[in-house]
Amino acid sequence: MSVPKLPLAGITVVSLEQAVAAPYATRQLADLGARVIKVERPGDGDFARRYDTTVHGHSSYFVWLNRSKESLTLDLKDPRGLEILHQLLDDADVFVQNLAPGATDRLGLGTDALAERYPRLIPCTISGYGTDGPWADRKSYDLLVQCQTGLVSLTGTPEESARVGISVADIAAGMYAYTGVLAALYTRATTGKAHAVEVSLFEALAEWMSQPANYTRYGGSQPPRLGTQHATIAPYGAFTAADGKDVLFSIQNEREWAALCAEFLGDPGLTEDPRFATGSDRVAHRDAINAIVAERCARSDAAEILKDLEDIGIACAGVNDVAAFLDHPVLAARGRWREVDVPGATVRALLPPADLAGLPARMDPVPAVGEHTEAILGQLGRTADDIEALRADGVV
Repeated sequence: MSVPKLPLAGITVVSLEQAVAAPYATRQLADLGARVIKVERPGDGDFARRYDTTVHGHSSYFVWLNRSKESLTLDLKDPRGLEILHQLLDDADVFVQNLAPGATDRLGLGTDALAERYPRLIPCTISGYGTDGPWADRKSYDLLVQCQTGLVSLTGTPEESARVGISVADIAAGMYAYTGVLAALYTRATTGKAHAVEVSLFEALAEWMSQPANYTRYGGSQPPRLGTQHATIAPYGAFTAADGKDVLFSIQNEREWAALCAEFLGDPGLTEDPRFATGSDRVAHRDAINAIVAERCARSDAAEILKDLEDIGIACAGVNDVAAFLDHPVLAARGRWREVDVPGATVRALLPPADLAGLPARMDPVPAVGEHTEAILGQLGRTADDIEALRADGVV
């Protein structure tokens, strides 16, 4: 039986990418079947390869972000390297880059220049703060953007702010770049016109900050830092059980609040208490509610609390560490883990979150630096002697 083609089979993506945001966007395009040619510096390649060495000597970031790609090394400051890149762009559908501000313009690879030379190409630029405006020339990294958008001021405890524990600004930008490219490919297919895509880390995370922005602008103060407690819903947070384990649960509506009072807290009269009459009242009197809930939780082990809450229809969960997440029964039962090859080893990786019925997941290897250089150059008509000369001169 033939294997059905993935949706982006036949689409070629050339990417001057590094770090997290652009590689995350292009890996998702590769997941859908696109051919992704990752252009790296000769020698060390993408600096994200050296963020750590925890995955069989490879970076945990790089392994996550770069499966199913081909790695080509090019020195783009050498005219011969730039010529090879242009040969690739002749037949490419998408060009993605997240180099330092101004780098692609200096190489003659700015959006306007590309549009003039390659009218069917979809250029995608991922920047820190946009390609124009007062901060266009600033370098930017994930934590800087978490700080600039105010996210760090919302995360942590009342005593201390904290960064989000994953690269949330990079991930947000990578997701918007990915969906932007998909939209541009669809538009090109239906209208024949190729639209450039631009995403900044700052504006991607700014979109995700819209709820606290609304709360602050119209409420007069920003949501407080409350650890695992929800800033605008109560009771909603983690409480410690008698066995020392934490249990988190969420009350989303008045029906759940009544059930919690009557069947878990054992005090249905709490629903008549004017301090707790509405969601806003409960948030205003959070300390009083939390004291009642904490006292009840301290009388039972975590497993008993979770069962009781589930029985009355309250959403709840234990508070896992990463090791517990790795062994999560949902991931195991739904078969979400696959084996992916990395240079010299095999690792486990999660399937892409979006399942497409009847289409297999693509989980091809993570490439070594320049692993596909000779093959790609051969496809471009370069002879073995040509390739050896380029390698000797450090062009590839």
